[in-house]
Amino acid sequence: MTAVRLELRRVYGAYPTGVTVVAALAGGRPVGIAASSFVPVSLDPPLVSVCVAHTSTTWPLLRGLPRIGISVLGAHQEEVGRRLGARGGDRFAGVDWRATVDGCVLIEGVAAWFECTIEQQVRSGDHDIVVFRVRDLDARPEVAPLVFHASGFRRLSQA
Repeated sequence: MTAVRLELRRVYGAYPTGVTVVAALAGGRPVGIAASSFVPVSLDPPLVSVCVAHTSTTWPLLRGLPRIGISVLGAHQEEVGRRLGARGGDRFAGVDWRATVDGCVLIEGVAAWFECTIEQQVRSGDHDIVVFRVRDLDARPEVAPLVFHASGFRRLSQA
């Protein structure tokens, strides 16, 4: 990795983000990725987005599916974030999840979840910006979020 890219990663890492899991059933099994680039986009229509690296081998399995779930991980789900962020192995082994009738995969015990369809994909640099239309959603405000900052998982503390 070039010095410029290393510096970009370091400085980008100064911005804390939540941690999401983007997942659905493909061929009857759960497939998914961890994404810390989740952004609410619009209230009307209801849109959210994530950025997916062109090098992802999982996104090609997801992008053609009719519905995709997005789960916002809670502070107690660091291991889920690590497992879903891994490049190999069974990412869902030991993870509590459920599938909706439309094929969304949602992680249990999360701070929030969204059932979505893909609205558009925009190629941008080495990632695609994927905009999702929200079809259903819910949140549990009592669940503190998991935070990604400086290349590691963190928890929020009370002020």
